[in-house]
Parts: sequence; C-alpha cells; structure tokens
Amino acid sequence: MTQNGESVIRRVLLVDDDEAVRDMMSATLESKGFDVIPAATVTEALKHISAESFDVLITDLHMPNPSDGFAVVTAMRHSQPAALTLLVSGYPDVKSAMEAILLEVDEIIVKPVEGKKLAELIHEKLLARSSSPQRQKERVAAILQRCAGDIVRDWLVRVRMNKEHSQILLSDNERTGYLPKLIEDLILRLRKVTVPGEESASLCSSAAVAHGRMRKEQGYTPGMLVRDSRILQVTLFGTLQKNLSAIDFSLLLPDVMTIADEVDSQLTQAVDSYTNVVQEPAAGVATLSPSSEAKINEDEDMDSNYQHGQTSRPRVWS
Repeated sequence: MTQNGESVIRRVLLVDDDEAVRDMMSATLESKGFDVIPAATVTEALKHISAESFDVLITDLHMPNPSDGFAVVTAMRHSQPAALTLLVSGYPDVKSAMEAILLEVDEIIVKPVEGKKLAELIHEKLLARSSSPQRQKERVAAILQRCAGDIVRDWLVRVRMNKEHSQILLSDNERTGYLPKLIEDLILRLRKVTVPGEESASLCSSAAVAHGRMRKEQGYTPGMLVRDSRILQVTLFGTLQKNLSAIDFSLLLPDVMTIADEVDSQLTQAVDSYTNVVQEPAAGVATLSPSSEAKINEDEDMDSNYQHGQTSRPRVWS
C-alpha cells in the first residue's frame, strides 16, 4: 500500500532450480498480491534482470553450483540496487555469511521456507523501507561495540549446543571467561588508524594469553579451544548480517578481513599459552614486556572489567 492507500502490485523475481519449490512459492506469493516471475536457471534470471524491473529478488543459494545464488544477487545489486534481496539457503556457514554480507543481501532465509511467512516478511521489509527514515551508516567497530552484550549471549547459546563443550560443567561466567575482553581487543584493532592500503598489525592480547591458560585449567582440549574461536567468528558475522542496513559498506571488506585476522591471532596466542609455548611474535608486532607477562598472572581486577560480575577469578594455569 502507498501512503495514500493506493494498492501497488510488487514484482518478484523468484529463482530456484526446483520446479516444485518454484510452483509452491509462486502460488503462495501471488495469493498475497505479488506479481511473481519464476526463473529456473541463472541465465534465465539474468535475462529477466537485464530486461525488466523488480521490487524483490528471492534466490536459492545452491542451484546447481554453490556460487549461482551470489551471481544472481550481484547482477541485481548492480542493475537494480533498490530491490529487496532475499537469499534462501540451508544454515549458512561462515564463508557464505561473509559473502552475503559483502553483497548487501537484505536477509538470509534458512530452509525450509514457509510461503506465508515469507510473504509476511517481504511485506514488512518493503513497508519498513518506505516508512522509516534513512538510517545513518556505521563502521563495523561501532556496530560490534553497540552489540557487544548480544554477541556474548549469542556465542554462549551456540556453545551450549555443542555436545563436547556441554560435558564440561561451568557457570555462564566461567564459560564466557575472557570473551568480553577479546571482543574489546577486536574492536580496538578495528578502530586503529592505518595507512590506506596497509593492514593494521594484530594485537598482543594479554586476555588471549590468559584465556588459553584458563581453558587448560578448565579441562578444554585444543580442539575445543579452536571451536570456541570459530563460534566467535560465526557469531560476529551473524551480528553484522543482522545489522546490514546500518553498515557503511565502503569500508566493510577491510573490516571483515581484520576481524578474521584478529580472531585468528587471538586463537594463536591462546593456543600458545595453553601449551606453554608462547612464541616470539613476527617483526612489527608489539611484544609483551616482562611486566606485562607478570601482570597476566597477578591482575586480579580483570574480573570486574572483563567477566561481567564474576565473583571469583578463574584460576590461571601455571
């Protein structure tokens, strides 16, 4: 509906190689007032995009090739950037989520898709676009800072779903441990001023070192330590995906690369600490002074700053 109440028929390009899915979704969307143009292949979809105008694109990610959905999204974003873009997939992995973010996909829809709920989602998104003022764009660091509490909670939910992690009985504060400080360090890295074209150096994180020692004390295996880190990456990219409309895309790619590099650096430092083999960092990366090394073991006030009210500091492996 327009602001004066006039009915507007929205045109939808529906791309899926499964005929049954196309027929079902087309029938449902048409019953809700949409004009649906189905396409079974990428080639067919590209022809429609080049010759016609659409308000909405709905495309499956895997058609027969994993990149097919992204090819359609790229073409639509280039040709018709105002169109609402929905990507249908199974549970997106880190790589797919990152690619979807970089392409500015408006929503990743997890299969199975219920036609009625899909139609309601499209109506809501189109209405929000027409009625809400333009939101000020934010850098990735600002979004992660604003959502830091949600990141910790989402991470904790994902970790609880892992059977191996759940076998180690810990309180929520013990489970999250130094995670809030690791996120703070990541945000600090993202905010560092760098020379254009050059990457910022990874941080030497006392929290990462303490995190590795604490996980050893808690009985984690090295594999569990790695999964901790991977779950953090998935959670971070999921947070960005939820805030697509707010992201400043002009600097998104270097920020995403920095996230991946810093989380990997934190994992490396945690594993080195876990195994008591803290190696010398590469040239150009700040090193821990002897006083900083000692501070890792004696800094009792980190609990109140980093662990959100934990009453007792996790013991550090020595």
